[in-house]
Amino acid sequence: MKKFCLIIFALILLLPIAKLEAGRLDDIVARGTIRIGTTGDYIPMSYLNPATGEYEGIDAELSKIIANSLSVTIEYVPTTWPTLAADCQAGKFDIALCGISRNFARAKTMAMSDAYGEGLFGKTILCRKSDAKKFKSVADLNKPSVRIMINPGGTNEKFAHANLPNATLIVHESNADIPVQIAEGNADIMITETVEAVSWVKREPRLAAPLVDKPFEGTRHSCGILMQKGDQEFLNYINFVLAELRMDGTLEQLEIKYLGRKPNATKRF
Repeated sequence: MKKFCLIIFALILLLPIAKLEAGRLDDIVARGTIRIGTTGDYIPMSYLNPATGEYEGIDAELSKIIANSLSVTIEYVPTTWPTLAADCQAGKFDIALCGISRNFARAKTMAMSDAYGEGLFGKTILCRKSDAKKFKSVADLNKPSVRIMINPGGTNEKFAHANLPNATLIVHESNADIPVQIAEGNADIMITETVEAVSWVKREPRLAAPLVDKPFEGTRHSCGILMQKGDQEFLNYINFVLAELRMDGTLEQLEIKYLGRKPNATKRF
């Protein structure tokens, strides 16, 4: 009994230490900045505009809202799709926003916020407008004669390897550059998300997204804000911000502006 009491007493003594170690919110406020990891290569989520040097997209707007809610400034920390998970787990940033898909693999090793963009995301293709009628299904893509360009490290690459083993896969480091590569004929297809495809068709008249209204089966998903595991207080705060934006209509307006959500609609498809 005495030994049991000593164990309980030791655990009680450790409680304040655990509380002190889980203080990312306090750290951010004390620092005066929130470090936000982002790839900056994904229109309309997070795109570093080379002409202005500024980040654009819904995730850039959400980043500003989160920073303003804490009365701090943003310190962007560049990351890449191949290094995103490792950078997050190493604590190189406080949160990451760049159109990050919520999935089981990420949730096992990292923390993810509540969803946004629900019903708006799914895998589709970008191709040249002159080729739009050639591609009506996955079978039309899964041929050696079809050159498919993908960026490394993300879900686009995983989809291509899993579903298009017979196609000619070309890995291109810069996701933001792939649509231009397609338009110029250096590849035939880009595997992408519906929201990115729609945005690029508006920007580049040589491109088409013939399957955008029917995303590939099993690929619909939402996005979330990524962070290290272990700080429930910080995760609760990020979810609180998203909940407030959802309640007052701000999130819907951002999704209408950037993601093509129809007013008062729950999904695109």
